[in-house]
Amino acid sequence: MLKSDTILKRYEQNPILTYKDVPYNAALTFNAGVAKYNGKYVMVFRNDYGDFNAQRLDGTNIGVAFSDDGIKWEVRNRPCFIMKDEDIKRAYDPRLTVIDGKCYMCFAIDTQHGICGGIAVTEDFEKFDILSVSVPDNRNMVLFPERINDRFIRLERPFSYNSKGLDMWISRSPDLHYWGDSKLLLDVARVSYATDKIGPAAPPIKTNKGWLTLFHAVDIDESRGKNGWEPTWKKRYTAGIMLLDLNDPYKIVGMCEEPLIVPDAIYEKDGGYRNNVIFPGGMILEESGEVKIYYGAADTVECLATADVNDLIRLCL
Repeated sequence: MLKSDTILKRYEQNPILTYKDVPYNAALTFNAGVAKYNGKYVMVFRNDYGDFNAQRLDGTNIGVAFSDDGIKWEVRNRPCFIMKDEDIKRAYDPRLTVIDGKCYMCFAIDTQHGICGGIAVTEDFEKFDILSVSVPDNRNMVLFPERINDRFIRLERPFSYNSKGLDMWISRSPDLHYWGDSKLLLDVARVSYATDKIGPAAPPIKTNKGWLTLFHAVDIDESRGKNGWEPTWKKRYTAGIMLLDLNDPYKIVGMCEEPLIVPDAIYEKDGGYRNNVIFPGGMILEESGEVKIYYGAADTVECLATADVNDLIRLCL
């Protein structure tokens, strides 16, 4: 029996984006990356298109939407990013980070040879330059919003199972092309509410106590039956929070021992493609100290929750 922390406030009019808001073929719109860029909020979202009512999926692309307040969104009238050829099946699950005035997008790629993680850069969300693609199997990559000790830093989740599940790793790069110095950051066994895997969620934000970092956590219950469109869905996705050292993010300063967000709202645990799922992909620190957390719910819609940054820090410490 897990519950979301009481410091978290869900937006009363959730969800903030559904397939009905998309002016082209859409069925599931979720797992978005969100950032502030050139005076606007920008959201890149995963769009699994097909027919929602018929529970049919035909493919995946990435769409983009813009907002003045981070709540009401206007979706551009066509997808902004598609990868598909003889080897690549799709690109999905985008994450946004602004570094030195440019917007970088991490994303997952399904190929005939495994799952890879990609990094691209854009200034207009029309043209994307792909900077790097990992070897299989790796995904859930997110970038820190600035260089640390003259190196770019990313969090990632390679598909390397230990006896407990999948862990969260950290790497660095001099140029966003070549990555190395990879080390284990957080062992799945360290997270009491995860029995299958953990990994990055939204890109970290900088605070005076450290890098505030969300991560996703998955548990499996064999007694769970049909929880969505598929014949069976036994997993639950929750989200935790921790602080990483400002000057050495390879070090964990503190971590909340309980989950921050648990799928306990109706749109997170019922009526979706995969119920009992929340997955944060964007986190923005406002000047007021409010933190906006954007997350996919039930692998179906995009939602918003808020908390005070000092409350989040206290949870970790």
